[in-house]
Amino acid sequence: MSKMEKEEDVEQASLNFIPCLAWIRRGVAKLNPEKVELTKEELEALIGKTKGDLAELDEEDKEENEEDKEEMDEGETGDNDDTEKIDEKVDSNMDEDAKIAAEYGLDDYDDDDDNVLMGIESLTVFSDEKQDPHVTKPEDEDSEEEDDFNLLPTDNLIAVGHVEGDAAILEIYVYNAEEAHLYVHHETFLPALPLCMEWLDFNPSETKPGNYLAVGSMSPIIEVWDVDIVGSLEPEFCLGKKKSRKKNIPGVGHKDAVLSISWNNRVRNLLASGSADHTTMLWDMNNQVVASTLPHPEKVQSLQFHPFEIQTLLTGCCDQQVRVYDCRSESFKSWTVEGEVERVLWDHFNPYCFLASTEAGHVYYMDARNDEKPLWQLNAHTKSCTGLALSSQCPGCLVTASQDKNFKVWDIQSGKPNFICEHDFKIGGIYVATACPDAPFAFCMGGDNRSENFKVWDIRQSAAVLDRFERRQLVQPLIQTCPSEPPATTNQS
Repeated sequence: MSKMEKEEDVEQASLNFIPCLAWIRRGVAKLNPEKVELTKEELEALIGKTKGDLAELDEEDKEENEEDKEEMDEGETGDNDDTEKIDEKVDSNMDEDAKIAAEYGLDDYDDDDDNVLMGIESLTVFSDEKQDPHVTKPEDEDSEEEDDFNLLPTDNLIAVGHVEGDAAILEIYVYNAEEAHLYVHHETFLPALPLCMEWLDFNPSETKPGNYLAVGSMSPIIEVWDVDIVGSLEPEFCLGKKKSRKKNIPGVGHKDAVLSISWNNRVRNLLASGSADHTTMLWDMNNQVVASTLPHPEKVQSLQFHPFEIQTLLTGCCDQQVRVYDCRSESFKSWTVEGEVERVLWDHFNPYCFLASTEAGHVYYMDARNDEKPLWQLNAHTKSCTGLALSSQCPGCLVTASQDKNFKVWDIQSGKPNFICEHDFKIGGIYVATACPDAPFAFCMGGDNRSENFKVWDIRQSAAVLDRFERRQLVQPLIQTCPSEPPATTNQS
């Protein structure tokens, strides 16, 4: 093995970062989650199925390589102009793939198929862990673990997409703002590196609302997991299907990595996804089909449904354009910003307006009724502004986070941004920051520091934040039944 290969192996093994997060509201999760207990026979059958799936994936990869080779061969028989066009297209696609791989350090992520099993083939499963000779914990620890396993009505859950070495993990944390608790409740291995997450309460096979998480990844398939089931090894359902020419199966959905997901909580079966394949797709989850496709000239890095208008979708793209779509007619308005768009976000306190952040570290505040200049522009960070979140209840409280490792708090209520405070939490370059839906001053963030890369912070721990916002009236616009109703108010806690 060469020195370069050894260095690449060390770098792959030392990967440890958090690319995506999602909060889950209080009162949504089951207080006593269900546990999946597999017998040894069921586990062996699952391992066999997994190996079969891996073989099928190998065949699909070979098919794709053969198709690419055929397309290139056909291009070589044409004239020089056609050849140049094909070469440009191939180079462009390679550049895009290389850019994604470089951003997340994944050049050799899928080289070793055996790692997909995550070592579960060597496990022996005991229906009662007291029968396991390796379990020697005292009996009083059982009651403590049971207390941690059962949830409280005041608990929030946080879904964390965690990449550690060659493993992609979905971790479910419990956060209790009142009791200052934060711990991992359970975790699930994912088949591909997660890039985005969205909570939803919809499952087409259930008549009542549930507790589900849609996960977009380096795979074009969107997986929807049941958060209330502990130990699940498969998602509840998937959106999309890879094309197989040998089996004569047409492809459904995206053809590349899924970079952003947004659920329409007013049309519960509607989900939007943005992809590296230059499309936004609207999914009918009842039938698990694509209801509509919105083409873009570049990768769609971020999107969000309007919190009150069911037909309005906001997208941010790598062509330095922010677009507001009317999904009924597929028409849109667009705004140009400096740099590729990293995040887009509707202002739920002022629903005519939205924010966008870019790789240049800038934040823009736009009025959707005005398709000219932004209302204001902020040079918030020196590197990509990858975290953008508004407090769920405190008007004007904006946080930004960046690859420059800084987390900043701003007040934008006066119509222009005012800096309040900043902090380096030593979690490395920050990939994502999101706001708690129930605790107005709690935010979580994920970074790429190998030793510590996840943080939840109540921003009132900053004296400057407390002085700025402690007397501001809290409102709850996101729990209104319609935008014409006056916003609900609440006391700060």
